[in-house]
Amino acid sequence: MKILVIGKGGREHALAYACHKSSLCDELYMAPGNPGMAKIGTCVDVSDSDVEGLVSFAKENQIDLSIVGPEATLSLGVVDAFQKAGLKIFGPTKAAAQVESSKDFAKKIMAKYAIPTAAYQTFDDLEKATAYVKEKGAPIVIKEDGLKAGKGVTVAQELSEALEALDIAFSQEGNKVVIEECLVGFEFSLICLVHNEQVIPLEIAQDHKPVFDGDKGPNTGGMGSYSPVKKITPEIVENAMETIMKPMAKAMVQEGVPFTGFLYGGLMLTQDGVKVIEFNARFGDPEAEVVLPRLESDFVQAILDVMANKPVQLTWSSKVSHGVVLASTNYPASSTKGAVIKNTEDLDALVFHMGTKTKDGQLVTDGGRVLMVVTLEDTLEEAFAHTYKEVEKIECTDLFYRHDIGKKDMDHE
Repeated sequence: MKILVIGKGGREHALAYACHKSSLCDELYMAPGNPGMAKIGTCVDVSDSDVEGLVSFAKENQIDLSIVGPEATLSLGVVDAFQKAGLKIFGPTKAAAQVESSKDFAKKIMAKYAIPTAAYQTFDDLEKATAYVKEKGAPIVIKEDGLKAGKGVTVAQELSEALEALDIAFSQEGNKVVIEECLVGFEFSLICLVHNEQVIPLEIAQDHKPVFDGDKGPNTGGMGSYSPVKKITPEIVENAMETIMKPMAKAMVQEGVPFTGFLYGGLMLTQDGVKVIEFNARFGDPEAEVVLPRLESDFVQAILDVMANKPVQLTWSSKVSHGVVLASTNYPASSTKGAVIKNTEDLDALVFHMGTKTKDGQLVTDGGRVLMVVTLEDTLEEAFAHTYKEVEKIECTDLFYRHDIGKKDMDHE
């Protein structure tokens, strides 16, 4: 088969890596790809926001299967365009991708179908939103309604922080906010392969959103992750499947917006059971980089089977994968471009490129999150030690990383 992975970040590098390992993959293309992906396939000079260009490329090159990485591309309707052209693509339509592109849309479905989530209200007026926040008090969660690349969420511990988040949100014309109760508990990510009502769980992971050690500082797109998660037992996962993931897929069919693709449940184990923090319409990033390396069965076959409503059997490595993100200095407020990165080639680890490019024959930074280093070992403790040993070998003046990825799950015993 000829396979096209759409996107250029770490998640797409991990998707391409999983496709590259498939016995069904003869030719692998990435649009636009990145320097890391160029080692396992052919990078194509088509932007992941150029829907017409992507359709043209897939047609001209007789691509058998396309897999979409970024949420922004999904929200542009790339799946609708491919389907219209008679091309096979794994991802949700523009309407189904609203599960991520509109937090209000997702919350309304959860409320209607009694899918456990935080209590909420949606506002399009600053004064009313401010009054509501003052009435409820802190801690409270402010979420901007649209796509924010994992960054439009403020978990406000103080009232002043919540009010500032509202001011920022409503400074953008036409913006809406979803204001939620602050869930307390242990967070994890459950990503499923979905086609209509068929829902196949992948192995769980835990992402680390806040930028600094000890979960301090603003939220990011994710500073590292690991899989599996000791604290989340198979019984908890089964419960989440039966009360959240399967009901959500069924609800979307009933609402006339059936979902195909990677349905991401950002979940919280609370005192009252598992609840939804958010749904995403695509694979998590940095979860893809730790989940997919543990998959031993054929990734492409699994996607084809789920799309054909056939039974899907996945086999997983018992090893623990652990990954640390190296981000640009000042991320998430800003990012750097052009800082030279050395020593990524000879690491005893998988290195996924998130925001890099090649300039004058050298690898340089080109974004907020730059690289993710992933190792697999028998235990989380061993993988933790191994990843950080490899991370320290990378040389770049403009990168930083968290030092405690996975620590909470090692300490919980």
